[in-house]
Amino acid sequence: MNILILGSGGREHALAWAVMQNPKCDKLIVAPGNAGIAKIAECASFDINDGPAVVSFVEENAIDFVVIGPEAPLAAGVADDLRAAGVLTFGPSKLAAQLEASKGFTKEICDASGAPTADYARFDDAEKAKAYIRTQGAPIVVKADGLAAGKGVIVAMDEATALDAIDDMFGGAFGGAGAEVVIEEFMEGEEASWFILCDGENVLPIGTAQDHKRVGDGDTGLNTGGMGAYSPAPVMTDGVIQKAMDEIVKPTVKEMAKRGMPYQGVLYAGFMIKDGQPRLVEYNCRFGDPECQVLMMRLGAQALDLMLATAEGTLDQAKVNWADDHAMTVVMAAKGYPGTYEKGSAIKGLDALPEDSMNMVFHAGTAEKDGQIVATGGRVLNVTARGDSLQDARDRAYAMIDQIDWPEGFNRSDIGWRALK
Repeated sequence: MNILILGSGGREHALAWAVMQNPKCDKLIVAPGNAGIAKIAECASFDINDGPAVVSFVEENAIDFVVIGPEAPLAAGVADDLRAAGVLTFGPSKLAAQLEASKGFTKEICDASGAPTADYARFDDAEKAKAYIRTQGAPIVVKADGLAAGKGVIVAMDEATALDAIDDMFGGAFGGAGAEVVIEEFMEGEEASWFILCDGENVLPIGTAQDHKRVGDGDTGLNTGGMGAYSPAPVMTDGVIQKAMDEIVKPTVKEMAKRGMPYQGVLYAGFMIKDGQPRLVEYNCRFGDPECQVLMMRLGAQALDLMLATAEGTLDQAKVNWADDHAMTVVMAAKGYPGTYEKGSAIKGLDALPEDSMNMVFHAGTAEKDGQIVATGGRVLNVTARGDSLQDARDRAYAMIDQIDWPEGFNRSDIGWRALK
């Protein structure tokens, strides 16, 4: 079959890598792709947030199946346009994607379904939001309601930081995403991610992971889109998983169907876990980035079969075959990220690195220029490895990093520290 993946990051490189291993894939196109993806698939350039443009490309290129990687096309309703045109599609509808596109909507779903989450309040007025913060005190969490590229969440350990966050959000720092804010109770515990496929009715868990959001070692510094991840997440025990399924995921899926917006795609649930009890931090309507990279390394070719079952509504007949292994990805970012950074620096040493089922460098923000790979974004490479143990995967990943010649880049040196402690 001919397959189209929408997106240009490390997540999409990992998805492309897994899909290409499956014999069902005859041809793979990724739009717009990046320099790493271009080595394994055809890349195309068009506006992936424009539903009619996507449908036209699909029809012109005889595409049988579309996988939507990032959240923006989902929030724009691209999956709806594709399904209306009769195209088999992996990714939720615009209405269902509100689980990520509006934090306030997610809170409404939690209230209606009884899913445990942080206490919260919603505001569209800055002064009322500030008054609430002064009443509640710190630590406290301030979130832009809409999509803010993973950067619209401020964990304020003091009142002044929270008040500044309100000024930033209502002042336009996150564009339209900050026109409304959700202010939440600060939850203590250990954070983890769980990925569940949903076909509108059936649910199938496909793996756990832990991300490292802070830019610096020891989970210090500013929040980022993610500086590394590993899978599985030890904190997601069988008991925690069962509670999360019974108290959070299944009630959410049931409530979405009840509202006439059945969820079809991958549901990325972020939890805060304390004393064995999970509480929902957030939902995302797509694979996490960089969590997708470690999941795809562990799933391999079966990832395509699972996504097809999700799109076809046959998840009740699907099964995940897990190897008893671990995976880790370490993000290499441009110096200055998540603040100001320079683009265009050359990255050397990549050609000498292994590319197989145990070791991969997934490109996130790269392009090819004059025969060289150059950095074009903040998060640039995802150095990823599998191993029999997490320590083994970690050793492999950092050994590859040592061979990459990129003075303008940096990475955290302690990915996986919680699990390895």
